[in-house]
Amino acid sequence: MNHFSSNDLDKMPSRYRANLINSCTGYKPCNLLATKNQNGNTNVAIFNSVIHIGSNPAMLGFILRPTTVPRNTYKNIKDTGVFTVNQVPKHMIKDAHHTAAKYDEDISEFDHTNLEEKYRDEFYAPYVKGSPIQLGCSYINEYLIKENDTILIIGKIEHLYLDKEIIHNDGWVQLDKSETVSCIGLDGYALPTLLDRFEYAKPNNETKSLLKNS
Repeated sequence: MNHFSSNDLDKMPSRYRANLINSCTGYKPCNLLATKNQNGNTNVAIFNSVIHIGSNPAMLGFILRPTTVPRNTYKNIKDTGVFTVNQVPKHMIKDAHHTAAKYDEDISEFDHTNLEEKYRDEFYAPYVKGSPIQLGCSYINEYLIKENDTILIIGKIEHLYLDKEIIHNDGWVQLDKSETVSCIGLDGYALPTLLDRFEYAKPNNETKSLLKNS
């Protein structure tokens, strides 16, 4: 097994280190965050850092890289207070990846990919048409991570749209049925396969499958 000390990591070429550290922590969620600025110009960008914050109230978060360069997603969220989170299905990965390209503020990634805007229930920010799980969120707060000048953005889930075929009776969402992908590092995409689902773990109780016993 290879071993890298922190000193070894510090000496690595930056791109090699970025690939190594971004991928070694495991699979990440793959989402498109869509916004619209005050002039009506839309923006859509891929993020692999969306995380669950809480379910009551329903909140999520994502990490924004340092704002030392223009961040159109961040500016639009701060100006309008809303954004959408759209999970990336298998057929969308090439176009989703292209949204990482650095376009100017007045140029929409929707116009340079096959991704399409979809508006729902008078929500200001667009959703991504064809995404099987779509969330409309409002900005709540942000927290500066001083160690590397990134920002944790917190959003409240105002709207949730998803296919009824992937929701179990207890509310659990079976993502593999929707063929949503996960990210490996910054440029790899994988299609996870469900192995099992287990009952709530209790001390001294046998762990039982929820799927095989149903």
